[in-house]
Amino acid sequence: MQPTGPEFPDVTLAIIAGGQGRRLSGVPKGLLSVDGRTVLERLLAQSRHFEDTLLVANVPEPYARFGLRTVADVVRDKGAPGGVHAAMTAARTTWVVAVACDMPFVSTEALRVLLGARSEAVDAVCFEVSGRLEPLLAAYRTELAATWGESLKEDPSLRQLLSRVRTRLLPEDTLRAVDPELRSLVNVNTPEDLARHGVTLPRG
Repeated sequence: MQPTGPEFPDVTLAIIAGGQGRRLSGVPKGLLSVDGRTVLERLLAQSRHFEDTLLVANVPEPYARFGLRTVADVVRDKGAPGGVHAAMTAARTTWVVAVACDMPFVSTEALRVLLGARSEAVDAVCFEVSGRLEPLLAAYRTELAATWGESLKEDPSLRQLLSRVRTRLLPEDTLRAVDPELRSLVNVNTPEDLARHGVTLPRG
């Protein structure tokens, strides 16, 4: 029999749109395009694996045509930590997998490695590459929302927040096993990134 329902019924895919790309003429980065599809559309191709999909966007209007359930930061002006908190607060599942809206090449295999590393003894799972954590391709237990929200008063970094919970850090080679060039971690922030990765600005 073919399985029914999503592969990860206890996980929400949370796409963190945050603000606008100031270094890219202020365009909403989820509307950047690769091979004729927006980055947001490329990420939404992963939705079928998850119970629910959520967009975190403080300026939702550019994404209205996608018809996604969209929430704003609960605690404003906290950057990516605030976006992850909004996702955990709004999710209807036990876990969220947070992905930044400027990451065009996130693969299903990378998400499977990440989510396969969860356990009852873990609150978050994150890749560590060259000593740097990758908290916007990471999984978070949604029951962290309350304490995470309290911690935002201190303006902590995502690294600091992850150090306070039971975080499993996955070494680089676990990602390279399914994504040898670490394409899943590519994010697009500058005009140089556009050229390097074949990404184009939205028309108009």
